[in-house]
Amino acid sequence: MMLFQPPLPPHYAELSDEEMADRVRAHKQAFGDRLIILGHHYQQDDVIQFADHAGDSLKLSQLAAKARNARYVVFCGVHFMAESADILTEDEVTVILPDLSAGCSMADMAAIDQVEEAWEQFQSATDARIIPITYVNSTADIKAFVGRHDGACCTSSNARRVVEWALGRGEKILFLPDQHLGRNTAYALGYPLDSMVVYDPNAVDGGLTSEQIRNAKFLLWKGHCSVHGLFTAKHCDLIREADPACKIIVHPECRWEVVQKADVAGSTEYIVKALEEAPDATSWAVGTEIHLVNRLANKYAGRKLIRSLAGVQCLCTTMYRIDLRHLLWSLDELAAGRIVNQIKVDPDTRHWARVSLQRMLDNVPPQPMAAK
Repeated sequence: MMLFQPPLPPHYAELSDEEMADRVRAHKQAFGDRLIILGHHYQQDDVIQFADHAGDSLKLSQLAAKARNARYVVFCGVHFMAESADILTEDEVTVILPDLSAGCSMADMAAIDQVEEAWEQFQSATDARIIPITYVNSTADIKAFVGRHDGACCTSSNARRVVEWALGRGEKILFLPDQHLGRNTAYALGYPLDSMVVYDPNAVDGGLTSEQIRNAKFLLWKGHCSVHGLFTAKHCDLIREADPACKIIVHPECRWEVVQKADVAGSTEYIVKALEEAPDATSWAVGTEIHLVNRLANKYAGRKLIRSLAGVQCLCTTMYRIDLRHLLWSLDELAAGRIVNQIKVDPDTRHWARVSLQRMLDNVPPQPMAAK
């Protein structure tokens, strides 16, 4: 979801990094535990330094929900993450996104009207019970749709368990919006690629016939992560040629062929933990966002060799819009009694989105995905 972010007042451009950092520290001290700043793993270092918690999107929202004294949550991430924080926190908690233009291209690939149209097509094509699953990287509207239709959310760490849960309740799965996570998860469970079809919301009838819908076990939405989609099988081959001892670890949002060539695939949290526990003097090529890769490389410099799987800058450009200036501006306004960029989900959408999230939390604890 792309929202309009007005330009900041001109004087913010004149502030040095040191001045901005000092002012953010002062705001944090003044607000105390009434304020929580959350920083996603892919955030820039000059912002993440002020985060009370760093992690993946769902973990951060859950931490915000547990902070009983917090009245303001400033989410340094992207729009759907701030929505999840609003869904999981109490009504009196105000969630703020420092830059409204920080959206997610993957989440935007599944609009609610497209999903409702696809659902009607699926229902017309087959009498089989379809359980919808949505990755947390989706809008509140999509989470609510899934909640209304007996489905659940999933994360990259528990997608396997959610799919198993859904297969116990239905004959087919609609997995959205990330086709790659859906494909990698189903394949890891032993389902062949020909049991999966891709629904393209921009093609006539989604590019699928009724027969294809009836024959498929998994209906994968044609969506992807713009960052993880940059990694290719060729990148894996080049790493193997240059350093045969190097281990390759990738996020399951990567393409199927990349995951197959990797040694390990797992969520962002899993990657962080795996590299923390890796023996010294080991070499790793990491297929995920460059800010996190660089942060890990610096943290373990001199002990472990950590580098990006690709030579290109695999940068989450929308996350990059949350910078120190926008963080300071949002806190300046809050200190002046003005709430800017509040993310508020309407009550009905909030209810059903929370249902889909709660089904996941109640039934499917995280489980790392294996690469093969």
